[in-house]
Amino acid sequence: MNRRHFLNRTALATLVPALSLRAASEGKFFTLAQRKGRWWLIQPDGGPLLSLGLNHIDPASLRYPENIHLWRDKYGGSMQRWLQESVAPNLKLWGFNTVGWVQDTTVRNWKHSRSFTHVEYRALGLPYCHMLPFTESHQWEKHTAHYDFRSADWKEWCDYVARSHCAELADDPSLVGYFYSDCPCWIHQRPDNAWRGPIFDPERLKTEAGRKELSELARIYYQTTHDAIRRYDKHHLILGDRYEANQPIAMEVINAALPFVDVLSFQDFSDPVKHLREWHEKTGKPVLLADGARIKWQTAPGEFTRNNGTWYAETLEGLLQNPGCIGFHLCGAYLRNKARRYGLLDEQETPDAENVALITAANRKAAEWMKTQE
Repeated sequence: MNRRHFLNRTALATLVPALSLRAASEGKFFTLAQRKGRWWLIQPDGGPLLSLGLNHIDPASLRYPENIHLWRDKYGGSMQRWLQESVAPNLKLWGFNTVGWVQDTTVRNWKHSRSFTHVEYRALGLPYCHMLPFTESHQWEKHTAHYDFRSADWKEWCDYVARSHCAELADDPSLVGYFYSDCPCWIHQRPDNAWRGPIFDPERLKTEAGRKELSELARIYYQTTHDAIRRYDKHHLILGDRYEANQPIAMEVINAALPFVDVLSFQDFSDPVKHLREWHEKTGKPVLLADGARIKWQTAPGEFTRNNGTWYAETLEGLLQNPGCIGFHLCGAYLRNKARRYGLLDEQETPDAENVALITAANRKAAEWMKTQE
């Protein structure tokens, strides 16, 4: 059996639990289905959806000494008022139909802010994705050692995460699904976290024994996380890790994930149209651009950058041609802060009018295209 036939057979096999999941969830939760040869998110009302989401939504940027009056006077210091009066109306105005991932950079090269509570998601009033902190193996995270995925402590931790998060969200029809780690360092590392190294030494993939070991380790990881979720939430989609598309990704990891996730999710700031098509064709799985943008990364303190609305429009247009792509979540940041240094609104809530207009036009064009596919 050649490699392509093996991958295709593997992909087909993984659809069996997904089909059961869709049947059990029909009419109440987000599901997945193929219609006219294209993968879609299916809304609880049965309508198809291409997820157009915005990432990184945190009000801390309204609490600097020079602008905290906005937080206090305009929103009464209330997170729920800010979500209802600022975030939700703007996202809808700009043509976004989901929230991708709310956590935001807090301090340069430090950890991200917290996730929203269930009450805050309800105040937002939009479909959303939620991140489960099973592991802190993100490529940008430099302070946390890797877990031993074979240990009893790891399994206990996964159960704790699932019952802390999933038990509360299990009946929410607005929840699209669960993400895991952001760009996990399975076989790569960054300079800031070189002290801990990757989860698995890529040199060991040169041997059959090493490849087998990684397959077994990854299977333990994905089965443990999957089973923990399903103990407390039988229905919502599992969106899995958001792989860094521009770093090495071991097929041993992907093949281990396939039976335990509903979607393959990626971060890609380089060429997401090309890369997501390749991953869909390799695996047959639906794919999601879970984080992407065109911005200037290397900014100095006090220097700010802007989202590239032209790049966004071109990328979205390209993703629409991929029958496996179920969405695009912009690494836009709702509010600019002094750590991330970019956002669709600045700290005084003034929008980046030029790029917001381009993004809005692209989202509205995609929404009109979706109507033609029903």
